[in-house]
Amino acid sequence: MSVLQVYSSLSSSSPRATISHTLQSIAGAPPINPHSCKELIQLIIDDLQAVIINGSPSRLIRDDALFALSAVKGLGKIPQGAQVLASVPNLKCLMTLATQLETAPDASNEALKCVANTLLLNELARTRLLSKEIDGGNICVDLLQKSATPENTFLSSRILFLCTASPHQSASFIESIVETKRTHFPGKGTIIDVIALKLDDLTASMQAGTKMSRDAMTDLLKLTFNLLVHYPKLAPSELQSPAITSSPVDQKVMGDFWNSRLDGILPPLVRAFQTIPLSSPNPLTSPLTHIIHSLITIPVDASSRVIWFGTRPHSHSTTPQPSSPESTTSSLTGSGHDNQSTPKEPKARHIERAISSVISAGRRSFCCSSRSASPSAADCASRAYELLDTTLAHFLPGDIDPDDPAVRDLCKIDGDTSLDEIVCPLVLLITRFCLGDDDAKTRIRRWLVPENLDRTHPLEKRADLLGRCLRLLASVYHSRLKDAMGEMLYAMCDSNATTLAGYFGYGNVAGFLFHKGVVSAPPVSAASGAPPTTASGLPINPITGTVEHPSETIDMTDEEKEHEAEKLFVLFDRLEKTGALPPSQNPYRKAFQEGKMG
Repeated sequence: MSVLQVYSSLSSSSPRATISHTLQSIAGAPPINPHSCKELIQLIIDDLQAVIINGSPSRLIRDDALFALSAVKGLGKIPQGAQVLASVPNLKCLMTLATQLETAPDASNEALKCVANTLLLNELARTRLLSKEIDGGNICVDLLQKSATPENTFLSSRILFLCTASPHQSASFIESIVETKRTHFPGKGTIIDVIALKLDDLTASMQAGTKMSRDAMTDLLKLTFNLLVHYPKLAPSELQSPAITSSPVDQKVMGDFWNSRLDGILPPLVRAFQTIPLSSPNPLTSPLTHIIHSLITIPVDASSRVIWFGTRPHSHSTTPQPSSPESTTSSLTGSGHDNQSTPKEPKARHIERAISSVISAGRRSFCCSSRSASPSAADCASRAYELLDTTLAHFLPGDIDPDDPAVRDLCKIDGDTSLDEIVCPLVLLITRFCLGDDDAKTRIRRWLVPENLDRTHPLEKRADLLGRCLRLLASVYHSRLKDAMGEMLYAMCDSNATTLAGYFGYGNVAGFLFHKGVVSAPPVSAASGAPPTTASGLPINPITGTVEHPSETIDMTDEEKEHEAEKLFVLFDRLEKTGALPPSQNPYRKAFQEGKMG
């Protein structure tokens, strides 16, 4: 007999052991015929509705709820099963079971898992869950507020994250939960206050190594990101720059608008950013990546400066020697994390649009050593700089070319992803620090290019963060990271082309400046702030950024001349590939086309 026939043959008088065994066999059974699956799901749901909600006789009793819901969860993992669960009556039944079974937390959680899986497989279910008939969104907000374990928080957050993924489907719900004050909630009584409290709780749970705390933090942050991205577009919000023009909701770029109702989320996000245990050797994994995604939506300005960077003045901090990758990794990494996977949300589009907005801001602007030994505990600039140093040291060890295939292979080890996706959000966060706070900008620049920097060797060949940043500017494969890195360096140099070329050498930034409309080396200016000489007084070559040595007459053999010509050919070819030199201006290409080179 099939599992459908076996279950249909049961009755309220069947032995309890037989019913339990049947339900467990359904939960562990391989996928069954879609038609039978749909019919069996509805039978079990109807039995649960009868015995627990209506108090009517059925095959099941209240104690069967856990195994019955586990069976429903297993059957609902295929689209046909999810389609049955996505109906309004069945979603309402599952949400009612989740609340009425709170005294049996395992069974209540199974009901929420059924809902979460259904929302993942059936987008229409997300709109239905938020309908007045079910009111599942507000039920989950209450469940999130009352959650006492990471698993409770994870399930409530997962459902709310899926329901708020699309602002077109959930606009009114998002506005409601951000603005509605609930008397039994902490603080001002909104979802923001609940999330803030749960972020702190989960940060402590992660430090203690509590099971599922990392997964719960990840999904809570996904929900947070949705609210931070969508709410400022839906409600009247403040423009973050005079250069930004108001635009329709669907054209607003993340980070360009902000609403003060969201202010309370920054402190717990900063605390989590500073203190959660990190993975090794790559620290940029979830949930840290999700913290960064949320942080880049929040303004960096004078009103929030103390939260971002602490109260201790940093402008006159010392600049010790840069730390090695090993010591940096050791200072950053903490305990490992569990490997339970979670579905990925389509966040890349938001991040890419944010990067584009920073690039555009840079264009508008153009047209008109290590951290201190005892950095402030709340200094996000120092934390972000260390994370960037550690991450790039892992993916770009030594002086490796970023376009080396080994780099792409290393990225795939951490998942089917790219260096663009891994590092761009962190680079964007540092860029926002530089654009929003002059002190943070100055300190970041001093860390990257200290006054005592050794300029006797090519900067782009250094096996440290500075060298890696400059090599990325010439990358072909990592185009988004190349652009984001250029904007970061540009922002830390006061968004001034002369200053940028003065610190790093025009040759290293020529491709980036070319895309900003600067087709030749900007004039050297004492007002730019870039050092004309090294700390020891040696002049700096404005093209290379290294110490300028007096030119000497060099006698070369024909073989040496040929070797130098090959080097020039490679240089012009690279400039052409990076866009710094149009093909029509490549002298070697012109010589070939004119037949001057046999």
